[in-house]
Amino acid sequence: MTDVVHAAQEANVSLTRFLYADHGGIIRGKAAATGRLAERINSGIGHTRAMMAMSMLDELQPVDGMGPVGEVRIKPDPETFVVLPYAPGAAAMLADQVNPDGSPWDGCARTFLRQAIAELKDAGYELQASFEPEFTLGYRSPSGNELLPNDESLCYSATGFHLAHDYTIDLIQALEAQGLEVEHYYPELGHGQQEVPIRHSGALRAADSHVLLRETARALAIRRGQWATFAPKPLPDQAGNGAHLHASLWRDGKNAFADPAGQFGLSAVGYQFLAGVLAHLPGLVALTCASVNSYRRLAPSMWSGAYACYGPDNREAAIRVCSPIGAAGSVNLELKPSDSSANPYLALGAFIHAGLDGIRRCLHPGAALSVDPATLTDSERDVAGAARLPASLDGALDALAADQLLTQALGPLRTTAYLAVKRSEAAHFATRDTGYECRQHWLRM
Repeated sequence: MTDVVHAAQEANVSLTRFLYADHGGIIRGKAAATGRLAERINSGIGHTRAMMAMSMLDELQPVDGMGPVGEVRIKPDPETFVVLPYAPGAAAMLADQVNPDGSPWDGCARTFLRQAIAELKDAGYELQASFEPEFTLGYRSPSGNELLPNDESLCYSATGFHLAHDYTIDLIQALEAQGLEVEHYYPELGHGQQEVPIRHSGALRAADSHVLLRETARALAIRRGQWATFAPKPLPDQAGNGAHLHASLWRDGKNAFADPAGQFGLSAVGYQFLAGVLAHLPGLVALTCASVNSYRRLAPSMWSGAYACYGPDNREAAIRVCSPIGAAGSVNLELKPSDSSANPYLALGAFIHAGLDGIRRCLHPGAALSVDPATLTDSERDVAGAARLPASLDGALDALAADQLLTQALGPLRTTAYLAVKRSEAAHFATRDTGYECRQHWLRM
């Protein structure tokens, strides 16, 4: 705490934002003045429980325990302190929500991930993870109702590099100034679409880094008179924005997924973890593809993993077994049905629980698929076990509600609140047209 206060004073910080992710996938928070920062790190900032029942449309849902009565504290994690290079005079910390006595609150998403990490540690493992996020860079039209992409360049084209260069360099420098290690960058398939993955780290750090990346990309665009959105499908006629999740388990400093003698270099534990994720994937996507807009992206032949299957470097499978890069031990799993409308703490925590269930039950995922499942007949997909994932948020929420492992892991309060918030969003957009839906998502995400 002393080090953080000193760092804030040295950097002439006036306000430090305490940030958290809510059930609607929105990053929210409050800020402490530097003169009271030590006190607020210790006590947190008072906050109504009701905010975790707020949808992405700022519509409060009726959830017992998340109404006008009751208080939590937004308590920051001092290890996450960063000075914000895009906001002079401001800094940020990622925060947990705790009860007034300091004990964990069972509505906090970051606490859910912490608990999943602890459970995984009890089993002898650590998860290394990284999100691979895409976002659309553009401008708001003079009316504010349209998103105009930054360019119409081709996928991975040099022209795309040229047209987004100044923004991209500012972004990379701002991320690195916050201690985020950028893996690589390239212009993606959609008009104005960018991809900037951060290097893998422990699960909590990976989720925190994803929040910081989202905020940095959006804030830099706003300060330049542009607009950046991580919405899954901001432009209905363009490629969607995913946030593919890469993950591997580690034990005693070694990648427990790596086995040179295993098929595709994947170990028995890796196959068990993979099988657990596949078994729970219909409900899991309610947390990893967490918006109505997600299901415009999560469709066959869109490289988004719309079928519950896996394969070696198969980018149409829901789970790709990634071939090693640079070292044989770098094999990892990539979850394709994942995007930035998700709360990353809930998504990663549930992913851990699903995979750990596969290890505990010694599950096997069956045979790998080396073709696009959309090219198979229905009977061929049935034989391959490549079931279509839910085609709507409502369908995914039904699957989540029926998944006892995931709902028990989330606990009754989180489960009730999450389902209430997401069902309200689904109902809201069910009566609106495509243009309205896309606009509401690119404005907020």
